[in-house]
Amino acid sequence: MSEAGRSGYVVDAPLAPPTATQGLLEVFRRRYLLKLLVRREINARYSGSFLGLIWSYINPLSQLFIYIVVFGELLDRGRTEQFPIHIFCGLIVVHFFVETFNAGTRSIVRNKALIRKMALPKEMFPVASMMVSLFHVAPQLVILTVTVLIVGWSPSAVGLGSFVLALGIVMVLGTALALMFSVANVYFRDFASVVNIMTNFVRFGVPMIYPYSIVSERFGPAAEYYLWNPLSNAVLLVQRAFWVGTTEDPAATAATELPDHLIGRGLLMLGISVVLLVVAQFVFRRFENKIPERLT
Repeated sequence: MSEAGRSGYVVDAPLAPPTATQGLLEVFRRRYLLKLLVRREINARYSGSFLGLIWSYINPLSQLFIYIVVFGELLDRGRTEQFPIHIFCGLIVVHFFVETFNAGTRSIVRNKALIRKMALPKEMFPVASMMVSLFHVAPQLVILTVTVLIVGWSPSAVGLGSFVLALGIVMVLGTALALMFSVANVYFRDFASVVNIMTNFVRFGVPMIYPYSIVSERFGPAAEYYLWNPLSNAVLLVQRAFWVGTTEDPAATAATELPDHLIGRGLLMLGISVVLLVVAQFVFRRFENKIPERLT
């Protein structure tokens, strides 16, 4: 009698590869692996550093100081109230997206040794890059919150919701682009350089170093096309959450410096980003089977 006969049952199941077949769902099902990857990336970044994680506070704090001196005192000359805070709100979004996009694009090639040794969903590497970038948002948020509290800002439910919505847009959009370009970078390493050049334009394509009101004044009805950039909406949402409350008349500032229906626009951009993520997952799954043989 066979072993299956002695045990009393036979498993009737198709053979399946040891790698995951459910994409992003499998990534979050294996949260312990994702947590290990994120921790490894963070530890590697600060390995051998005397100050360690303190640098994650020093860097954004130094940038805020530069913006206060250069933009607040020299360049803007009072045209925009609390202009350094206006810039720093945009900086949080820009840094989060740029770091997610750049690191996510390189993530699979950078982890090729691990991919060859372990059977795990390859989407985990771009997602881990996004989580590491999200980790570095926390020190920037702490610095921004302390600064606006000193100026006289008061938290509100609408502001909190705006900030959460902005984070959601950047998380989903950054992960979607990282998925598509990470697999493209496996086939052609030039894509890492292409992404690096593309992200150079991000800070100028959002209302960070200039207010949205300038776009509306200069382009009139055509400014509507400017708002089809999800990152522009994310920056405006963070400014709604923090910067608007630091001005002399927050209601007037929101009416003159922000577009109408900002929350609704943000929800629409989040929906578009989700659709893009679904497309990115499809593209990634279409080409991922050849990733190991391309990682030479």
